[in-house]
Amino acid sequence: MSDLVDQPLSAGGREPPAPAPERMPPWVPRAIALFMVGLGSLLVVEWLLDRLQTLLLDLLVALFVSFALEPAVNWLQHRGWRRGWATGASFLGLLVFLAVFLFAIGAVVVDQVSQFIDQSDEYAQNVADFVNDHFGANISVDQLREELTREDGPVRGFATRLAGNALGIGMSALAALFRLLTIGLFTFYLVADGPKFRRSVCSFLPPARQQRVLETWEIAIDKTGGYLYSRALLAGLSTLFHWVAFELVGVNYALALALFVGIISQFVPTIGTYIAGAVPVLVALAADPLEALWVLGIVVVYQQVENYVFAPRITSRTMQLHPAVAFGTVIAGAALFGGVGALLALPAAAVLQALGSAYIARHEVIESRMTAEPRPKRSRARFTRGRPREDGR
Repeated sequence: MSDLVDQPLSAGGREPPAPAPERMPPWVPRAIALFMVGLGSLLVVEWLLDRLQTLLLDLLVALFVSFALEPAVNWLQHRGWRRGWATGASFLGLLVFLAVFLFAIGAVVVDQVSQFIDQSDEYAQNVADFVNDHFGANISVDQLREELTREDGPVRGFATRLAGNALGIGMSALAALFRLLTIGLFTFYLVADGPKFRRSVCSFLPPARQQRVLETWEIAIDKTGGYLYSRALLAGLSTLFHWVAFELVGVNYALALALFVGIISQFVPTIGTYIAGAVPVLVALAADPLEALWVLGIVVVYQQVENYVFAPRITSRTMQLHPAVAFGTVIAGAALFGGVGALLALPAAAVLQALGSAYIARHEVIESRMTAEPRPKRSRARFTRGRPREDGR
């Protein structure tokens, strides 16, 4: 009984009435409704992004291409051209450049494939002799050809699968052509109607915000255009140097290979230099191993000249990205948007860096051994020149 707690009694000896249950706060139903609306909105946005992913990516590419073309269009417009004609001329120049590049590379590929087919018997005999001599095998070229060309062999099987996928390949080509036309159309209107489009955007913003948007737009145009034109200049120098060098060495398709080296090394991020150098070396190797060594030396020498002479002077005012930042940006762009993202990664990083430099405040760094940059070591003779000698003289 001592463990029991006495309960207070109300007047008359009766227990007090139980307290009324607490009512739900009035804000809870509203919060639940807002949460459900927000969740539904997120699901709708996710569905729209999934459905419109291709269109949004095309618009992003068109926006960056318009940034790259607008400096040329503005330059022509300041010299009396109408903006529409200036845009058309810039587009025509870009298309001619791409057509020449693709035609040159296509000529090399077609000719190399034709030579490979014409000399397939010789290549097969060389491979069979190598395997027989080094691995103790007994391979006959006639037997190998029969195995490859029989009805259930790999060659006819590949041809059958290729014929069956002809419709799919054709549809993919049409889809790619349609995407290119879409990007070109959006780019043309973004450049030709650039001032009108920017006025339309700014009409929805207060004056202070309009100034910020226009400054950001101008930075994006300057950085993207600077990236394109600096890379185009470096590509032209590389093409000219390699063309002359390949002609002196006697490499087949010297101009086409020089164009390939110049374009790929400048516009394919990170790995473009290695791809650009490997292709002419392989083409020369098919003709003469000594010629391939000469080509490799030419590529390596020019790369050093470009890194230490041309690139610092040409890109000093256009893009200043740390190599690690550039490499990470390319990987991130490829992971997000594939090959298109890898190509757009560097100009996008330059734009973001410029915006950060313009709008993010910088502060003076305190002196610390953690922030001190290492100084170059002085030679021992220079270090001991001012020290007193042991004899005091």
